[in-house]
Amino acid sequence: MSALTSPALTASAPAAPEPSTAPDTPPANRPVAAPTLRRAVAVAVSGIWKSVAIVVFLLLWEVGPLWFAPPSTRVFLPPLHEVLAAAWKLLANGALGTHLVASLTRSVAGFGVAVVLGITAGLLIAWYRPVSTFITPLLEVFRNTAALALLPVFTLLLGIGEESKITIVAYAAFFPVLLNTVAGVRTVDPLLVRAARSLGLSHLSLFLKVILPSAVPTIFTGIRMAGTASILVLIAAEMVGAKAGLGYLIVNAQSSFLIPDMYAGILTVSLLGLAVNTLLVALERRFSRWRVEANA
Repeated sequence: MSALTSPALTASAPAAPEPSTAPDTPPANRPVAAPTLRRAVAVAVSGIWKSVAIVVFLLLWEVGPLWFAPPSTRVFLPPLHEVLAAAWKLLANGALGTHLVASLTRSVAGFGVAVVLGITAGLLIAWYRPVSTFITPLLEVFRNTAALALLPVFTLLLGIGEESKITIVAYAAFFPVLLNTVAGVRTVDPLLVRAARSLGLSHLSLFLKVILPSAVPTIFTGIRMAGTASILVLIAAEMVGAKAGLGYLIVNAQSSFLIPDMYAGILTVSLLGLAVNTLLVALERRFSRWRVEANA
């Protein structure tokens, strides 16, 4: 009997599976919004967690003097809403803006001079060993001299005008930039330098294309430290001898027993320092994008 005439064998043969003609459903399309949502939630949670300490501090500042401090202490530590009201009053009558502009002008001028001189001197010291051998002992002497200790010297030599305040700010901000520039250039990966030389880069190209970009993160660390130092030293200098500026506002309000105005000046200094640091961090990310991409 042939296979064509055998019905049993024909009926029991398993049917071949039909190829599926339905379009494939990409499983990755369904949860496409999930990573974005998770990332957004993570960013929101991180932002809330970072703000908790500040919010708790402000709440304690508001309720502490009102509920827990005796009236005698409340005079010297007013609640937050009184400080904010004093700040708004100073801002409305233009006094806060005048003092802020005076401090910013001195700080930016001194900080700019310090950055230019610090980076230039740091590159020369780090790149040319004879220069380093010659100037480093003198720089070590001045680096260990507190800036405010030299304020009377600057006042005697330059007077009580703007020159002495700008000079002391430049002096205080110069050394962080200098030291970090030297460290940044000297700690460049030697394998990177050797590889660049093996590729035939000239001395100048090696410096501009390898050494300087590699040292940028360390240099910006010094610039950020210099930004903080410039504000701190300037406020102290304005407290000693000035007729305008945030330091003058703080000490004048304290001597006039305008305590909320004094705290308004201190709060303005804190916000100014935070704004300067945020700006410098943004500049650092702008000039060292290659490092961010490498870590991503």
